[in-house]
Amino acid sequence: MAGTHSQSQEEDYLVDRLQKRESPLRTRFTYIAKIFYNLACKNEMGEANPTACKSMELGSGRCMSIQAMQALFELKENNQLCDATIILDDGSEIPVHRAILCASSSYFRALFTTTLHNKEKNQVHLPGVSSDMLQTLLVYVYLRKLDLNEENVYSILMAADYLSILGALDLCSTYLESILRPNNCIGILAFARSHFCRKLADNCWKYIMRNFAHVADQSAEILLLSLQELQEIINADDLNVKSEETVWEIILRWIEYSTDSRKQHIVELMKCIRLGLLDTQFFLERVKDHPYVAGCEASRPMIIETLKFLYDLEMITHRDGEVVTPEIARPRVPHEILFAIGGWSGGSPTNFIETYDTRADRWVKVEEVDPTGPRAYHGTAVVGYNIYVIGGFDGMDYFNSCRCFDAVQKAWKEIAPMHARRCYVSTAVLDDQIYAMGGYDGHHRQNTAEKYDFKTNQWSLIAPMNMQRSDASACTLHGKIYITGGFNGQECMHSAEVYDPELNQWSLIAPMRSRRSGVSCISYHNQLFVIGGFNGISRMCSGEKYNPQTNTWAAIPDMYNPRSNFAIEVIDDMIFAIGGFNGVTTIYHVECYDEKTNEWYEATDMNIYRSALSACVIDGLPNVQDYIHKHRDRLMEEKRQKMIALENQRTMAGIANNANNNQQENIVAAVNANMQQLNILQQLNANLNPALPAAGPPEQAPPAPVPNPLPMDVDDNEEDGIQ
Repeated sequence: MAGTHSQSQEEDYLVDRLQKRESPLRTRFTYIAKIFYNLACKNEMGEANPTACKSMELGSGRCMSIQAMQALFELKENNQLCDATIILDDGSEIPVHRAILCASSSYFRALFTTTLHNKEKNQVHLPGVSSDMLQTLLVYVYLRKLDLNEENVYSILMAADYLSILGALDLCSTYLESILRPNNCIGILAFARSHFCRKLADNCWKYIMRNFAHVADQSAEILLLSLQELQEIINADDLNVKSEETVWEIILRWIEYSTDSRKQHIVELMKCIRLGLLDTQFFLERVKDHPYVAGCEASRPMIIETLKFLYDLEMITHRDGEVVTPEIARPRVPHEILFAIGGWSGGSPTNFIETYDTRADRWVKVEEVDPTGPRAYHGTAVVGYNIYVIGGFDGMDYFNSCRCFDAVQKAWKEIAPMHARRCYVSTAVLDDQIYAMGGYDGHHRQNTAEKYDFKTNQWSLIAPMNMQRSDASACTLHGKIYITGGFNGQECMHSAEVYDPELNQWSLIAPMRSRRSGVSCISYHNQLFVIGGFNGISRMCSGEKYNPQTNTWAAIPDMYNPRSNFAIEVIDDMIFAIGGFNGVTTIYHVECYDEKTNEWYEATDMNIYRSALSACVIDGLPNVQDYIHKHRDRLMEEKRQKMIALENQRTMAGIANNANNNQQENIVAAVNANMQQLNILQQLNANLNPALPAAGPPEQAPPAPVPNPLPMDVDDNEEDGIQ
């Protein structure tokens, strides 16, 4: 029995050893199985595919590591465990792993798994692909690496498209999007369309629409377009042109590239211009009398239509019936939308929102206001398509709360509150981080500052400013944040400072030429423009600009309207000053400054009077149609009604003035008549009684004073040093 027991133990020991031993072949197959599992956990772009990993219990769900990918590549390079050979046109043979290629390419999956062959196909001829190109794509298939440059990206994209390696195709498309420039976007668009890269083509088209002014000026490719291709571009409603003159100039450039064969198309191309939006003098001198137009009989109906429209424009108030805006005068769609949010109106805060349609020159009311209520003296910031409303005041509470409006979804949500309550806060955006600086918490003016990361929904404190500031203004320029002016509790300030995010440090810069609280500043043409405000005595219409290279300030022309606590933004390459307080009343006036002409221009007024508002601009909104003027065919009628109303207002004011003048004249005449009668009586009495003195000449009665107009809407919450 002892021998039997010993023999049984020996057998168990040997079985256990056999079960635990792994032959080299088994080890290799286990390793390959794990690699294939890891490969299944990655998509074609080499990114994690949690759905694929979740359904498999092998391992811990990790995706393919760099080491595993490198090991597979080394196996291929050493022709180990390869089960197929690719034969190219030059006769070269490249060993591969069929499973790896099938995982990355639907072309190879169909090639290797088709049932049309009688036996497994392990040798395939691949025509039209060079050895270097295949090696480049195999590096991507195995290692998810693709070295792209402007020289090889087109050929790699074509080969990836041919072999259906979608991950490489997407990388090439993304790279081409990243190198879009005014001088190459037309060619990339044509390339994308010819290879059915829809996403790339769409993004190229959007780039051309958004940057057409630069494309028209810098692109040589645009001169090579066919008539239909040029018409498609310049006729688009989405074409971003500040003036239709830009469209006329590119038409001339295109024709002059091959005058003899192209000048015959002048009428077809002129139909793409909104001729009614051209300046009248420009149309008469540069378009109507141009040799291409004057020498073309077919252009006469279009010229006559435009002349009639321009004449009617001058006489619009004398037209009877509704005036329809013709096609030649309907504005295009803007690419930038300016939002004016909140503020102080009618003696209380408001949550009113309106957008400015620069092409139609109209303000549009937005119905989706913040449901939590109004706020004024707040800041706004834009990251992506989201508008962040920071701090502020509602007449009762000083806010540290912040709200976020998704302009695409049209939904509001609460975000993390700031560390401090901040009314009269200054805000800026740098590298998608929102900075909130200074302000007033109901007790103290702040010198603290903090920044918000939307990815983590967290505010974090940064270095405090050198001075306490509320009612200041901030903006971003050359990767730094500048803050100007403000009120420190005792006086309006003329100091300014700059924040370097890399050093987390504030530094004072040269002081402004004037003290300014309730000021607005904006970066524009590589300089800092500071406009308006309150100097402790009066509201200001003056402005100045700061050159960071020389650390000096220089004056700019005055605005038409003095104002403080107004909104400011740059749109259409002009500075817009919006609303505010003029020292007597809140205003709804808007004006814009163009540095090219160094002049201010009046723009369309907002829909309501308000100060303490904030403005921001969103570029490239996918739902831009929701925020622009809807009835573009009624713009002329709206203008006519507005002009008629203004004329009626002036007429009524004139009648009132005449009535006042007539009343004063009647009073004076009556007094003079009474004085003359008194003088006659005195003279008669003097004749009857020589002892009485003779009367002197009659005195003229002084004109009655005209009463001053009452203020419309005094802003009691204006911060002017009283608080």
